[in-house]
Amino acid sequence: MATRTRNTRNRAPKALPLDIGLMNSVALAVFVLAALVLAAAGISWLMRAPVFTVSSITLDGELTRSNLATVRANALPRLAGNFFSFDLNRGRAAFESVPWVRRAVVRRVWPNRLMVTLEEHRAAALWQDEAGNERLVNSHGEVFEANLGDVEDEGLITLAGPEGSSKAMLAMQGRLTAALVPIAARIETLKLSSRGSWHAELDSGAKLEFGRGSDDMVVARSERFARTLAQAMQGFTTAAGPRALLAADLRHPDGYALRLRGVTTSASVAAPR
Repeated sequence: MATRTRNTRNRAPKALPLDIGLMNSVALAVFVLAALVLAAAGISWLMRAPVFTVSSITLDGELTRSNLATVRANALPRLAGNFFSFDLNRGRAAFESVPWVRRAVVRRVWPNRLMVTLEEHRAAALWQDEAGNERLVNSHGEVFEANLGDVEDEGLITLAGPEGSSKAMLAMQGRLTAALVPIAARIETLKLSSRGSWHAELDSGAKLEFGRGSDDMVVARSERFARTLAQAMQGFTTAAGPRALLAADLRHPDGYALRLRGVTTSASVAAPR
């Protein structure tokens, strides 16, 4: 009797029933989800571990106005979080809220420290706004808030001008100071009107009207004035010495007008070659 044999060598494996395949997929998804939950829990525990609590803050930078007590009192109450959760931007803002601090750079140092580099304002002038309120101008021409009593003995020049002009005015003050060196005059107050007219008061009490124009034009008038003032005043010397300068108007195109104690005159000054 003949028998039949089945050749299954090249036959494809029979597909699993649909319900078994679905169960395998669900099991895999549950396994992945459980692994993610465990990983999240581990990370959460790790981030809360005491070893990562910020235990020290190192301050760096050349500090002359601020001290450790001031920084601690102003910045530390605003800091929160551990090594992982600490917000560097909020930390920077906290340290920059300290009086006299211009800029702060905050870095994490593994595993539980912060390194803070501070840059202080360098006071260059007083700033007087249109309402008469006074603040300070730093060496970058930026207006900032600080205790004015800290600089009352430094003899800072006062700048008064439109909002946003402090940087340009500080630069102009430097140029005018250099221009007036020949008459040994120091500017105590420099003002800029809303129309762009410059005015200065000297340490002697004399008032100078520079007028309007480009910075180069105003500086050129100042240089001409300082270079020729001694010659212009020669005819007004008394037995007691030169008359005191009360005011000078430099707005004239070919010269300037002087007001001396006891006399008013105009001095015609040739333009420099």
